[in-house]
Amino acid sequence: MDVVRALAWRGGSAEWADLRAQVSRRAVERAVRDGLVVRPRRGLYVLADLPDNLAAARSVGGVLSHLSAATYLGVPTLRAADAVHVTVPRGVRPQPRPGVRLHWADLTGDADEHATSPVRTVMDCASTLPFADALAVADGVLRDGLLGPDDLVRAAEASRGPGRARRLRVARAARCEAANPFESCLRAVVLDAGLVGFEPQYRVPGTPYAVDLADPVHRVALEADSFRHHGDRAAFRADCRRYDELVRIDWAVLRFAWEDVMFDRTWVARLVSDCCRRRSSADPTAH
Repeated sequence: MDVVRALAWRGGSAEWADLRAQVSRRAVERAVRDGLVVRPRRGLYVLADLPDNLAAARSVGGVLSHLSAATYLGVPTLRAADAVHVTVPRGVRPQPRPGVRLHWADLTGDADEHATSPVRTVMDCASTLPFADALAVADGVLRDGLLGPDDLVRAAEASRGPGRARRLRVARAARCEAANPFESCLRAVVLDAGLVGFEPQYRVPGTPYAVDLADPVHRVALEADSFRHHGDRAAFRADCRRYDELVRIDWAVLRFAWEDVMFDRTWVARLVSDCCRRRSSADPTAH
């Protein structure tokens, strides 16, 4: 965890004694030099600028929630929040503010003075967002070690009211191995298509290679191919060789651009489904 995220997690300020378990002194000193953090007195570190979202939440007497809480917690999201999401206590009727979306709930035990807890944040996102967006948040919370998978499942099972089935689905599908929201979205697409055999960040046996998603039974590998990931010729060449070596040992490798995963999911799902079906029908006992 970096210094800014560690401080944000504590509401913007913390003593060194509380930070030392998560960040090094060198990292803190670098953040101070870079102007990200200030040290008003010995041993106390404060974010140079608290996020505007916090001010918006305080102005209506609530806490950040949903996607806004995920961002506050430092969890990457598939898409930016369409507004500042703030949850206020039931019965409170604050003056509406442009750019602030209000939610009402009893958050006893589910929030601090700034934002909803990680588990509440995932549950709220699962209840209100499309599956892919919610899965990206849940994966990110697990990846960052803010929760364990059992924590999510227990919370979803204990929940009541509208959206419980959605919460259960997200909690049971969440995986810490997903590297980023793009990969989470690709996994959501194949799950929506009824393809449940794909594993994230799968290491192919007998090779030094890992793929973003793999169905080991049908030997189908899916890659969430980021243009930014291929920052130089060496990285591009390494990926080309990896794909070629997998094809040589009878793996089908499907590479998907971000635009297709985000905006043409029907095509992505159909392509993956067809590939799995054809490999199964070609020789159902081969693998």
